[in-house]
Amino acid sequence: MVTNDFELSLATPDGHIVPTGSIESYQQGISEIPIMCADEERQLARRFRDHEDLEAARELVMSHLRFVAHIARSYSGYGLPQADLIQEGNVGLMKAVKRFDPEMNVRLVSFAVYWIRAEIHEYVLRNWRIVKVATTKAQRKLFFKLRSSKKRLGWFNQEEVHAVARDLGVKPQEVMEMEKRLSAHDASFDLPVEGDEDSDRNFAPATYLQDSSMDPNIQLEESDWEAYNTARLQQAMADLDDRSRDILAQRWLADEKKTLHELADQYGVSAERIRQIENNAIKKLKVAMVA
Repeated sequence: MVTNDFELSLATPDGHIVPTGSIESYQQGISEIPIMCADEERQLARRFRDHEDLEAARELVMSHLRFVAHIARSYSGYGLPQADLIQEGNVGLMKAVKRFDPEMNVRLVSFAVYWIRAEIHEYVLRNWRIVKVATTKAQRKLFFKLRSSKKRLGWFNQEEVHAVARDLGVKPQEVMEMEKRLSAHDASFDLPVEGDEDSDRNFAPATYLQDSSMDPNIQLEESDWEAYNTARLQQAMADLDDRSRDILAQRWLADEKKTLHELADQYGVSAERIRQIENNAIKKLKVAMVA
């Protein structure tokens, strides 16, 4: 594809420039690109595989653009721009050309369908709702299965839920949860439009969500108070004797805190004596902090 200041265009293998300023003109242009025979397709694929011939890869892509557009039309019911669906499908086609093995005796069109649909599926899941409706592999299968299976606007009955669950090997609860997601709609965060009292935007999150952020003045006050207490604690620790300070540090401040018995062995005293030194040091700190 070549981009200029006026429009997006395609260059066909014979050098013909196809304008793509609209879907209609794009589809008309790609319909004029000749379809390759199997032998020509294999020759181009070998050139790309063996010699990294980008011109061969381009010709393979160009000759299958109409197939991508045909697949993209089947996703028109998702309310997404057709041009974007085609573009994502074209990305899948290029990935397929890169991985295609001409010795497998399979036509590129049969191999590429998986990659084209995979890219379109990913685009649909990213953009169908503000919040992604499917993240796991099972949820993705459920999403497209339910979208294609629903024959009416109402909810599935129990029989339909269990039938879908059996087909996909999931629990009925997962089917019901996905149907609930599909039936939901995005809520605007904006304030209601003036004079539009019946608008759904009157019930937008912006009208009732509480601002949980703290007042900046309170934040500054708490930060100063914490810094003040930290400085006083450090000064109180400095006023202790070396042994008391070391025992407190190893008992409470070290990453790997020591037990009373470990400190007793270190200082050659009883564990009870270490506990007494610790308690006396803590009392001194409390007195210094409240003074």
